Amino acid sequence: MDQSVAIQETLERGENCIIAVQCDVFFDDITESRLLGLVESTKEHAIFIYTHRRMAITADDVSLEDIIPISLDFAVVEVSSPEELAIVGADTKVRVSYQEDELELRLPFGSHSRLFLSEVNRAWSDVCKSTTQAQKFEWISKYDKAPRSQGVVKKALAPLGTTLTKLNQHRKTEKSSHEKETGAHSGTQKSKPAYSVPESQPSREDRDDLVRSSSHTTSNKAQILAMPQFGLRDNLIKCELLKNEVLYTYTADFSIFLGTYNVNGQTPKESLRPWLSCTANPPDMYCVGFQELDLSKEAFFFNDTPKELEWTKAVSEALHPDAKYALVKLVRLVGIMLIFYVKNEYAEFISDVEAETVGTGIMGRMGNKGAVAVRFRFHNSDICVVNSHLAAHLEEYERRNQDYKDICGRLQFRQLDPSQPQLTIMKHDAIFWIGDLNYRISELDVSNVKELIDKKDFETLHSYDQLKRQIDEEAVFVGFVEGEIVFQPTYKYDTGSDKWDTSEKCRVPAWCDRILWRGKNIMQQHYQSHMTLKTSDHKPVSSLLVIGIKKVNAEAYKKTFEEIVRNIDKMENECIPSVTLSKREFHFKDVKYMQQQAETLRLFNDGQVPCQFEFIQKPNEPTYCKPWLTANPPKGFIAQGGSVDIEFEVFVNRSTAPELNSGKEQIEDILVLHLERGKDYFISVTGNYLPSCYGSSIHSLCQLREPIQDMPQETLRDMAERSGDENGTYTEKPLDIPKELWMMVNHLFLKAIHQEDIFQQPGLRSEFAEIRDCLDTGIPDSLPGSNHSAAEALLLFLDALPEPVVPYSFYQQCLESCSNASQCEKIISMLPQCHRNVFNYLAAFLRELLKNSANNRLDVNILATIFASLLLRSPTKQDLAEKRKTQEFFQHFLAESS
Repeated sequence: MDQSVAIQETLERGENCIIAVQCDVFFDDITESRLLGLVESTKEHAIFIYTHRRMAITADDVSLEDIIPISLDFAVVEVSSPEELAIVGADTKVRVSYQEDELELRLPFGSHSRLFLSEVNRAWSDVCKSTTQAQKFEWISKYDKAPRSQGVVKKALAPLGTTLTKLNQHRKTEKSSHEKETGAHSGTQKSKPAYSVPESQPSREDRDDLVRSSSHTTSNKAQILAMPQFGLRDNLIKCELLKNEVLYTYTADFSIFLGTYNVNGQTPKESLRPWLSCTANPPDMYCVGFQELDLSKEAFFFNDTPKELEWTKAVSEALHPDAKYALVKLVRLVGIMLIFYVKNEYAEFISDVEAETVGTGIMGRMGNKGAVAVRFRFHNSDICVVNSHLAAHLEEYERRNQDYKDICGRLQFRQLDPSQPQLTIMKHDAIFWIGDLNYRISELDVSNVKELIDKKDFETLHSYDQLKRQIDEEAVFVGFVEGEIVFQPTYKYDTGSDKWDTSEKCRVPAWCDRILWRGKNIMQQHYQSHMTLKTSDHKPVSSLLVIGIKKVNAEAYKKTFEEIVRNIDKMENECIPSVTLSKREFHFKDVKYMQQQAETLRLFNDGQVPCQFEFIQKPNEPTYCKPWLTANPPKGFIAQGGSVDIEFEVFVNRSTAPELNSGKEQIEDILVLHLERGKDYFISVTGNYLPSCYGSSIHSLCQLREPIQDMPQETLRDMAERSGDENGTYTEKPLDIPKELWMMVNHLFLKAIHQEDIFQQPGLRSEFAEIRDCLDTGIPDSLPGSNHSAAEALLLFLDALPEPVVPYSFYQQCLESCSNASQCEKIISMLPQCHRNVFNYLAAFLRELLKNSANNRLDVNILATIFASLLLRSPTKQDLAEKRKTQEFFQHFLAESS
């Protein structure tokens, strides 16, 4: 149970716990754990402080200790100390004050803590904006806890935004009694508010309490107005600040060391110093990426490996000895790991650190291939580093291209303000992409390649490189730069040597391991491999880049800020925002399952002021649009005379397909585009959906003898309504299993039973589309595409079933009986007839695959892991213990005797 639920259960009727977070509270020299809950009642907010047992689950585990009302006397500041600079990704310290009392807290590092703080700031902002009634907090009295009157430290603090209010003197609406009250506190202020505009360049002493402030260090003043406590006006100021950034920033050079190493599942056997300390001077930052950190099934299935610690230790011991470094972030997905370090003296200028992962393995989920990434802000520059491991094998360059596009499209970072859209990789000032990209050398045999290597004719050899050719054709990495390659290929060697691959496959050498970048003011100092390291069948690669980082001139910033405020004051209340829409009706023709369609809406600001737009919810609807539709971006700003393109994307997936297949839902929606302080515009979205076997139930498909797209919509709707009725009367006897399922399994049985890495390697998106169309429009003699595409199409079919092969109602019984083979068989015998047939049919097919494991390299663990997650889906989120039990259950049916 969520901790906020435990707190909610302790509250009197009428109050609501919006969000809760666990933290440490400092009492003199003692630290104690507490739960904080942000509680709302009658539009008033207060922080409830609870003592709690070690793991708070129910109301019995928590006990109310104190209450802090969020009124005009309330404030929060972030604090820190110089000795904590060595770890950037550490917990956030905040000081909460009420009247003259203070409480110092340490919140765990992460987005949840920042979300808690942003919600608190939002509540405080509402207090500041309110001019209608005084706050009374009468509802608190029933808890027999008076508002906090005694604090740990007796010291007054200025509420958030005091300094901003001072600078924004032109704002008539803020010249109120509230402003006078906040000004009264500023004379005794010793700690700097976390959200403030600098009067001058801060001293080291002033900066101490800004270290690791998640978004508001001295290095990113242009972003201070992005927080939820500021409204339209201040967002317009932010927009203008970003537009005029050149007036208050200057460029300073910093060096970043990028390293990539595919370690082939090995443990560190030698020092990494020849690789990581190869530069004469210590780099300012390190980003070190690994691939194939652990090749064990345990790592693949459960994303757990002891090798993370081993390689991290090896890296930390090999960093340049002439500097001390802070570990900022480590992120790992199975065997893909990225570690980010910065010099200790620069740690305080790192902020907005976020890490994300995306798997591009089978079904676009498995993490054996994919990427990990870290984004951060250094001074006033936004930087993103991606470490990826793309699809293998010489001929699979199209799948590598697809992996790259998937990573760019799916990998997104949360912003500090949860109301803001997520950041994509390309929305950064500088992007560094490293990893085992797996592009090979083609059209040359192994002897020709080695001959060119012996001659050190790398220029000629590079002309046959797949990545170079794909970049030249603008198929991938558009806008990226790679330095000249003056080193021999980094793959493939006999482990422990410098000898080329002497195995039976005798693989052609290739530059699999690469480093690219995108952005302005970036110069490469070196790009090289490191032949002395022999742990792996790859050689590590490094690049030292010098990047021009934007730094803020505080005096120039203040001057620019004040000028912008004056200009907006002149415009405010004089003009109403207005936009012109390129069109108001959008029609999407022949929408198909998992096939994206997009149309562009252009907004032109034809008014006299910058404007803020947002798609808003309609009455009684949970979101601004239907789940199969997105608008990107859903909100934003448009400068006067400027324009913005909004992509309307239609994408039907497993969650939205069932209703569309049955005809209960249509491709129809009305979007409401709202202009702040302006009018609303209504946009119509329509389309026609082509029904698919993907997202249709087993029961419905067993009634269909004709292709699904040949069936009238009324028939499909009727079948969906009767789905699950085993005793229903039908004109024809149902099929034993869906014909589409038979077609895929039969195809794989005939053509792919010996296929290496079947069900472990993804296919091509374009080939899946062809297979889907064949199944939905008619049964051909043979399915198109590769064996891997057919195998993935089968997995996607099972994943899209509205009710899994083992229906949800049997799930708990399966978990309870997982260790008893006969009991497991009994449960399967109780399934509805069509579900039972499908289960037994698939199990028989998989047993045949296992008989050929010498060729296809499958084993029981691999198949049980992949298929159990599809056949025995949990109705709720599945934990690790449940995952293991479903695998144990399904393994009984993969044995020979089954």
